[in-house]
Amino acid sequence: MSQVVFYILDEQAEPESQVLPAHFAYACSTAAFYYLQNRKVFIYTDTRQDAFAVDEYLWQFDGDSFVPHNLLGEGPRFGTPVEISWQAPTHPRQILINLSSNVPDFAVNFQQVIDFVPFAELLKIAARTRYSAYKKMGLTLSTQTVKNTETVESTTKTED
Repeated sequence: MSQVVFYILDEQAEPESQVLPAHFAYACSTAAFYYLQNRKVFIYTDTRQDAFAVDEYLWQFDGDSFVPHNLLGEGPRFGTPVEISWQAPTHPRQILINLSSNVPDFAVNFQQVIDFVPFAELLKIAARTRYSAYKKMGLTLSTQTVKNTETVESTTKTED
């Protein structure tokens, strides 16, 4: 059964640069974390523009923390460790990072799903709707509070 972790972002988690929304920037850091654990990641976005923004942001990482990534359908035949798209994945992966405003139908195909509760009220409402949808799918849910885009609190709340 898939496990879903919602990262709850507070106001201080907003990046200074505003290049990307905080949850997009945190998603990229999370993808880097899983890459270092040799786990394959799929980052799902609502639009092509969002996918390109995430792709561009990952290229900004310095050489010591570079994350091999590509947009779906580009790069090596079976993709790089991190794949990004606004369309469903074509190859199995362990981790889904959902940056879409909806729950993708294919979420159940992943061992772990990462989702976000951004600080903005409209985005919080959409996150609550996704939380309910994951729950109806029978997935295991938990939350973690993010104080900034660098750290995650160690306290986790799990929903059955």
